[in-house]
Amino acid sequence: MDRMHTLDAEFLHLEDRVGHLHIGGIAVFEGAAPHEQELADLLRLKLHLIPRYRQRVRTVPLELGRPVWVDDPHFHLGYHLRHTALPTPGDDDALCRLMGRLMSQPLDPERPLWETWLVEGLAEDRWALIFKVHHCMVDGISGVGLLTALLDIDPESAIADPQPWTPEPEPSGSSMVLDAWAGLGEDLIERVREIPGAIRHPERTARAVVSGLEGFFGFGRNLQSTPTLSIEGTIGPHRAWAHSSVDLGEVKKIGAALGGTVNDVVLTAITRGYRDLLIAHGEDPAEAIIRTLVPVSVRHGDGEGIPDNRVSALLLELPINLADPLERFAVVRERMAALKASHSAEAGEWLASTLDLAPPIVIGQLSRLAVRAVRRLPQHSVNSITTNVPGPQFPLYCLGRRMLEYQPFVPIFHGMRVATAILSYDGQIAFGITGDYDTAPDVAVLADGAVAGIDELIAHT
Repeated sequence: MDRMHTLDAEFLHLEDRVGHLHIGGIAVFEGAAPHEQELADLLRLKLHLIPRYRQRVRTVPLELGRPVWVDDPHFHLGYHLRHTALPTPGDDDALCRLMGRLMSQPLDPERPLWETWLVEGLAEDRWALIFKVHHCMVDGISGVGLLTALLDIDPESAIADPQPWTPEPEPSGSSMVLDAWAGLGEDLIERVREIPGAIRHPERTARAVVSGLEGFFGFGRNLQSTPTLSIEGTIGPHRAWAHSSVDLGEVKKIGAALGGTVNDVVLTAITRGYRDLLIAHGEDPAEAIIRTLVPVSVRHGDGEGIPDNRVSALLLELPINLADPLERFAVVRERMAALKASHSAEAGEWLASTLDLAPPIVIGQLSRLAVRAVRRLPQHSVNSITTNVPGPQFPLYCLGRRMLEYQPFVPIFHGMRVATAILSYDGQIAFGITGDYDTAPDVAVLADGAVAGIDELIAHT
């Protein structure tokens, strides 16, 4: 048995029939598509590197412990590897529609929580793989790790024999309860062991406490309700999706010229995209407020290679009221610097760690009540989500075919009808925009606006 952390379990508790919490992306490759059996053989070879792909989630009776990962005795690769093709001419619009449809479908909770789709028929002699993995399994950083485990850095990599695998027997309910409480005891002991160190270094402990409180209060101050916008409110079960990309080298040049980071530049570009989207909806950006939740990795050395969630979050108000791109950049840079200095990320990490000690039945019930509440009365404090994950800056290959691009997907949630995923790969930065199909189907406006935001920064530097 492998117990989930509280943060991983939250992505299960918060999911319902409308808000599906899986992440993913599209990897586009050059050349002719491989045969489905070739891809199956490759995945079978790699499965020992990602054991979660052969495990399913089991809940502890009466929620007396956090959910656990157990081997699926009925695992069948063919259930998770799917095959489809785009209609002629296989253009980008057809690929975006397919992505929206696939991501609108929840994963089967009785099986390992992932799917991979082989997509043929793309224009210009290309094909694609669409990855879909539940968020309780991975965050953005570990998701990229899974991608690099599945693919190769050498186009000539040979297919070897897969390693043998025999599923462990599923544990009984009583053993899961005993393991859960033993684990809680271990967590408590670990916290107790930290007390002598805290006593020996009172100044350091006091600074940590003060920093944590500053982070909590700072995050809370940013949660005031905002004027209602078209991009927030109730959502349906269907998704729209669009993407665009820019040159990473150009983004780095802009950051160097203006004295900011790559993250500052892409957030400024996203701000332009949201301006364009609001204008397209007939709203005035000067009167609007968009706060976006920006996940940040708190993955330390002890978490390398572990497929789970190790994230906190910052809450950034995008300066969509500013028409001048340089002014927008300056405000984004200033606000991000202030947020990083506010200790909000550290406070979130501490909270997630502390919640591991809370009774799982309480956490689960409160989470489900919160979901039902925001479905009926959508919140107006956070309008969107923006993730930014650094990917590998070298080519990856699948069965000798080079991956040309990777376009990411991030889910939306109740109250937030639009979300943006940003991922860099091999000299490109990709924007993947998810929208609620019923209320925000025109997310391509945001995707194109992000590219326009980079172009106007280039023109001004």
